[in-house]
Amino acid sequence: QVQPVESGGGLVQTGGSLRLSCAASGRTFSNYDMGWFRQAPGKGREYVAAISWSGGRLNYADSVKGRFTISRDNAKNTMYLQMNSLKPEDTAVYYCNAVYGSSYRPLFNSWGRGTQVTVSS
Repeated sequence: QVQPVESGGGLVQTGGSLRLSCAASGRTFSNYDMGWFRQAPGKGREYVAAISWSGGRLNYADSVKGRFTISRDNAKNTMYLQMNSLKPEDTAVYYCNAVYGSSYRPLFNSWGRGTQVTVSS
């Protein structure tokens, strides 16, 4: 199982950028397709982006397409989310998890603590 630790969040102004990291323990990190999810205050957790185990296939939610870029470094057991042109509606706690299926559902029931992203208007 992959145990993730998310980092890199913070407070930025509208239009700013942040780079999130997901450091995963476990030697099998490179075996999994991975994804980013987020949860805004008072809302359910939603899918943001996914990357295949090799990094060859990427997918994004429509709300972030063209602004966010997902990547991974299997040698470092780390996945990234570069977030540009941030909007107040991007404010949320961001989480990572392995994913499966065509709808990129989270694979594991356990989640890390997440990292808070706050975008001020």
